[in-house]
Amino acid sequence: MEKKISRQAISIVWGGAISFVVAMGFARFAFTPLLPMMLHDHVIDLQGGTFLASIHYIGYLLGASTCVLLPWLLSHYKIRIPSHSAIIRYSLLVTVLLIFGMALPFPWLWPACRFLTGISTAFAFVYTSGWSLERLAQLQALSLSGLIYTGPGIGIVLSGMISILMIFFHFSSSAAWLGFSVIAAFMIAAVWKTFHGDLMKHSSITETRDLLIPVPEMWTLESIFLIIAYGLAGFGYIITATFLPVIAHEVIPKSAWIDYLWPIFGVSVVIGALITKKIPHGADRRSVLFFIYIMQLTGVLMPLGFPSQGGFLLGIILVGFPFNIISLLGMQEARRLRPQESTTLMGLLSAMYGLGQILGPSVASYFLSHSKSHAQAFSFSLMTAAASLGVGAFFFLLMRCLFPIKAIVSHD
Repeated sequence: MEKKISRQAISIVWGGAISFVVAMGFARFAFTPLLPMMLHDHVIDLQGGTFLASIHYIGYLLGASTCVLLPWLLSHYKIRIPSHSAIIRYSLLVTVLLIFGMALPFPWLWPACRFLTGISTAFAFVYTSGWSLERLAQLQALSLSGLIYTGPGIGIVLSGMISILMIFFHFSSSAAWLGFSVIAAFMIAAVWKTFHGDLMKHSSITETRDLLIPVPEMWTLESIFLIIAYGLAGFGYIITATFLPVIAHEVIPKSAWIDYLWPIFGVSVVIGALITKKIPHGADRRSVLFFIYIMQLTGVLMPLGFPSQGGFLLGIILVGFPFNIISLLGMQEARRLRPQESTTLMGLLSAMYGLGQILGPSVASYFLSHSKSHAQAFSFSLMTAAASLGVGAFFFLLMRCLFPIKAIVSHD
């Protein structure tokens, strides 16, 4: 069945990937290459940029938490739960409008735009993940799921390269935000019809229960460990992902590679997502995640141990490569641990990831306020981020020892 890939499966992969390009690559991560442009235009300072990053991730935390509670609230008040596909479509539409809001010459409006973008992108990520993985499982094509998670990396590459072109042609940061909103609008128009129907029409009785009336499942210690470890990954990568160009300008200001670090990060994310297809179905995901966390930890520390062009290049590759592997394997573990309520656990994982992303810029802001220089502040921030990834890796090692999987089952 899986050897012959259906057009429907390809359509699902295409739609899921484009959803992630817009929600993650543009709405979330375009802020990283655009922040130096905003600083150059003097429309914001570094503290203000840190605040916009933090408020965005507060919105993401709220959005992901709402995804956890939404099925219970609607079923409690006997309100029909909207289809996953409808939630995806309209969260993407709202996201595009909010990207456009950043192009408006009203700085007082930008915190609201970034906050609401956090909410809309959380909905897009959680429901695109749940909808796409479930549809591919129904088609016995889950081995294609890694292709969906190339979306954020592709979006990062596009946002980075487009930003380089905009800088070359002397675009203002406002014009850059406008450009991204237009591109995002065309993208969601291309996949709008892909997201249709309700999973209930194609699901088993178990999955129907999951959508209509959430069936209580036991919360195990392993689930709690997974939630904590996943949240630590959000903290561990976000300082590098948010402030990389700024840090590079501080440490290697004359390097010709500075503007290309962010696109290289995106390429690494894409390659990591493609590699997930090669992970055997029988492999223990927790063991893979342990090694992936150690790899990302090494990448976070590279600019400190080797503050050179080569150190930054290798570091950004080692941070980017694990990014989508962590996301995909985390979602697969959610399906394994809570098969009847996977969307609920996915939402909770995303909420904790969002909390980690909030704390990252906040920690960086604290160090910026209490350090002698920006370089010292970023050094302390990166060491703290690396430590969090080390703790996350330990949790997966602990899970592997305490909760052995007697019979490895297919994640399809």
